[in-house]
Amino acid sequence: MRSSNPVFSRRGFSRDNGTAGFNGQQPQAGGPAVGTNPYAAGNPYAEGATNPYATNPYAPQDTQLGAPQQARGNVMTIDDVVSRTAMTLGTVVLTAVLSWLLLPVDSANLGKSYGIAIGAALVALVLSLVQSFKRKPSPALILGYAAFEGVFLGVISAAVSTYIADGVVIQAVLGTMAVFAGVLVAYKMGWIRVNRRFYGFVMAAAMGFMLLMVTNLLFAVFAGGDGLGFRSGGLGILFGVIGIILGACFLALDFKQVEDGITYGAPREEAWLAAFGLTMTLVWIYLEMLRLLSILQGDD
Repeated sequence: MRSSNPVFSRRGFSRDNGTAGFNGQQPQAGGPAVGTNPYAAGNPYAEGATNPYATNPYAPQDTQLGAPQQARGNVMTIDDVVSRTAMTLGTVVLTAVLSWLLLPVDSANLGKSYGIAIGAALVALVLSLVQSFKRKPSPALILGYAAFEGVFLGVISAAVSTYIADGVVIQAVLGTMAVFAGVLVAYKMGWIRVNRRFYGFVMAAAMGFMLLMVTNLLFAVFAGGDGLGFRSGGLGILFGVIGIILGACFLALDFKQVEDGITYGAPREEAWLAAFGLTMTLVWIYLEMLRLLSILQGDD
């Protein structure tokens, strides 16, 4: 399992000699027979794939002695995912509140606070990239990402609240929570079916969205103004809605990853990656929600 931010890909679960792993390799010779890796060829939603944990991962059989081995208890549970996600999101909220209080955004200090926020965002990006390319989760990297991301969110939220609308931050938080709850209910009810087609559509749409946003940023930097206009006015509202919908789609992919991890007996440490992915997706939704509400408030 891997993080689920739109700029990152995923890898899936495999098993080697009865031990959950994420190396994408085939079982070693002499190991117990298992099913096909459903994440083969980099596609975590390949149709027709069989469960690589078709045999009971909690009570593997010893082929030589004919007796069951000790049950493997170090596996990821939903409680692990919830607790790690709470820690990661709690770190984001804590540092966001502290940066809001300690980094003023008045006219005299706005430039300095913005500089710190941009620096924190760059550090958070580097930490997220390092974690994304690591084979195993690192709680220090994940919590470090959450801390620096919170600094960035705190300054941006304070600036929006000060210069655009006082209640827009609360609205964005409530909107993010509503999107999370709605997608969770829809996923559990089976209204959203995460399969190969869904995965391919979301990834293609996200790549196109990111390319347009980068192009708009480059035009804004070198040509001045608002670039191509994707971040303001009618186009800004449209792309804000698209960004939130994409975030909701990535939440569904996150839920699928968590469900598969629990089903396939992923090791407990992988709950940190689930928390990492969920946090990045929720940050994405919050920022898009904040920007959309800021445009709507500014047009009033």
